[in-house]
Amino acid sequence: MKMSRIVAWLDERFPFSQWYREFSSHPVPVHAQNPIYCFGGLTFLTFLIQVLTGIFLAVYYQPTSDKAYQSIQFIMGQVRFGAYVRSIHHYSANLMVVLVFLHMLRVFYTGSFKKPRELNWVAGVCLLILTLGFGFTGYLLPWDQVAYWASTVGTEIMKGTPVAGKYLMILTRGGLKVSDFTLTRFYALHVMILPAVTIVFLIAHFVMVRIQGISKEL
Repeated sequence: MKMSRIVAWLDERFPFSQWYREFSSHPVPVHAQNPIYCFGGLTFLTFLIQVLTGIFLAVYYQPTSDKAYQSIQFIMGQVRFGAYVRSIHHYSANLMVVLVFLHMLRVFYTGSFKKPRELNWVAGVCLLILTLGFGFTGYLLPWDQVAYWASTVGTEIMKGTPVAGKYLMILTRGGLKVSDFTLTRFYALHVMILPAVTIVFLIAHFVMVRIQGISKEL
């Protein structure tokens, strides 16, 4: 009873129940019940899984060159359910990349990028790039030999960018070589900068879908 009074008090000041009714009563178009229209929602679901499991991992992870690998081993071997959570985070990340590509192909196949949905397409492409950014920055965090050399090659590729390639590589690495600074920058990108930017684009993406509706061109 006390909880219901608190909810009623909050609802009187912030009518979230009305917002929820408006959102939940929005009908799903018949054409959107096709399974190929589920890739966007599934991608968002994997993103939520990444956030939840990532918070758990961040509690134990230490982003320094002398502690990063040991903290991963500690999570895998000593933290209760740590190995399961890290495995979920790992496989969900791979699944998220697959799903976001499938979602992009569905949008392209159904012509959902056409007028008036051009900006939504741009937002979706940005989300695709951000998803790849998550995968790239997260790959270095275990700080083992595979992660180190994969990140070395990945950042070296940036050097091939015309004009700004060398400076982009140095900015990403925090120097000429992969070092502690690279690990710190990748960690900051992975857990703070990329999630914040992704949430902004997700909100814009969802708002535009709600306003414009789901495309039904086939």
